[in-house]
Amino acid sequence: MKKPKLMKERIRRVGVLFKELGYELQDNEYFDDTFTAGLLADDGFQAGIFIDKESKFLELAFTFSFSPSLSEFIKERIEEMLHIAYEFGCYISIQNSSREISFSLFSKIYYVGLNYLTLRETLRDFRGAIDALQELLEIQKEFGKGASHGDT
Repeated sequence: MKKPKLMKERIRRVGVLFKELGYELQDNEYFDDTFTAGLLADDGFQAGIFIDKESKFLELAFTFSFSPSLSEFIKERIEEMLHIAYEFGCYISIQNSSREISFSLFSKIYYVGLNYLTLRETLRDFRGAIDALQELLEIQKEFGKGASHGDT
């Protein structure tokens, strides 16, 4: 499928900015006026990006997946998870299926204001939200270790 001129420029501009910030775009896919790619940092951090022809925003995404058996665990922490997302200027999506529970965290940047500094700050906040969520979940995981992990 042929990419419109606007999409080509958005993809090029986003790619250059991420590269300047030490990120690499991987697994690029262009389908039906939407570009998606994986985002990989030098330190191993991974996320996703979305560029849609009809949207005026670059979108960043990160997903936490849980077994359905952890639904009570998620329900007990969902308010804190939502608070963390709000605190860092992110929004979320939760999907529940018979195979998994997905908690996706998103951030957006308006293309008009997209430059090195705004992308760097948005990524800092986005990664801060992810780190805070991981900390919240890891702290809770630590409580159930028991004798097999030496904390009796």
